[in-house]
Amino acid sequence: MTEFKTIHGVKTAYRHSGSGNNVILLHGWGQNMDMMAQIENHLCSAFSVWNLDFPGFGESDDLPEAWSVEDYREFLRDFVETFGIENPILIGHSFGCRVAIRYAVKYPVHKMCLTGAAGLRGTTTNVQKVRNKAFKAAKWMLKTAHQDKMLQHLQDHTGSSDYRAAKGAMRESFVKIVNDDLRPLLPQVKCPVLLVYGDQDEATPLWMGQVMEQEMPDAGLAVFEGDDHYAYWHQADRFNRVLDVFLKEDRS
Repeated sequence: MTEFKTIHGVKTAYRHSGSGNNVILLHGWGQNMDMMAQIENHLCSAFSVWNLDFPGFGESDDLPEAWSVEDYREFLRDFVETFGIENPILIGHSFGCRVAIRYAVKYPVHKMCLTGAAGLRGTTTNVQKVRNKAFKAAKWMLKTAHQDKMLQHLQDHTGSSDYRAAKGAMRESFVKIVNDDLRPLLPQVKCPVLLVYGDQDEATPLWMGQVMEQEMPDAGLAVFEGDDHYAYWHQADRFNRVLDVFLKEDRS
């Protein structure tokens, strides 16, 4: 059953089931707790599972202002403190992994499973650099000229699908979040980490998982061949079996 609690100033939707060691599920950008339900249902017989909608998504309230990954990290910290959770196991997808990594660097975490983890910057081509500069210049000119309708049209028809879908504070948040490079933090992640990637993932390519495996002190990588950014969802049974091995010693 979905419940609600004000966390970090935002009315937050969450579900809690089971008992034992605490597991927190962190969904991806533009998603909600239902995308983590297959993991929730699998683990709740042996763990205390917390599944939540990040602020700005699902049934949780909108953001009061633009948030960075650090703001979402502090939201997660408030969630943990509110419910008296200690040394959680974090399971994240995509954007949720960004939050998990920043959280694990600053606060105690027992283990993490990160699937389709975002947070590393790829190489920008010269064409992309020119387009980015042109877009920023156009935005600046339209803002300066107070051409709000034209600016809105430009933003609604430029950039990634996630950027175009986001509005208001969420759009500003998206820009902050995608520009956040987590690579310098990877050596500081001391807890055991299981990385799961689809080898056909275009949103967070496999090379990102390979870099994370190399630069995190205690990380292992599982590759789901022929699958994409949602490999954990498409192959839920396989994902949960891999997860069972990783969490074998933590079951109650």
